[in-house]
Amino acid sequence: QVQLVESGGGLVQPGGSLRLSCVASRSDFSIYTMGWYRQAPGKQRELVAAITSGGNTNYADSVKGRFTISRDNAKNTVYLQMNNLTPEDTAVYYCNVASLRTWGTSSNNWGQGTQVTVSS
Repeated sequence: QVQLVESGGGLVQPGGSLRLSCVASRSDFSIYTMGWYRQAPGKQRELVAAITSGGNTNYADSVKGRFTISRDNAKNTVYLQMNNLTPEDTAVYYCNVASLRTWGTSSNNWGQGTQVTVSS
């Protein structure tokens, strides 16, 4: 079972920034498209950013221009730089493999996530 460990969340004021990290315990990490997902209270989990094995990135409209996804294959790590945060970004953030075709994932293997709270 692949382990996904997210970190970097916290409480931040509107307009602030956070950088999330996710370490995946799989030797073939580099071949997968990886994504950052979030789940707000009472809402379904949604994919907000994805990065292919070649480094191409895609974003949900709600975060485009504010969030940047990146990866370091040598460290089996995917990052999410979040700028200009708003209260609507408050959610638990997870990483997982992603499909650009479906804009989601069929994986049921989730980590514990990291809480991001945007509030004044």
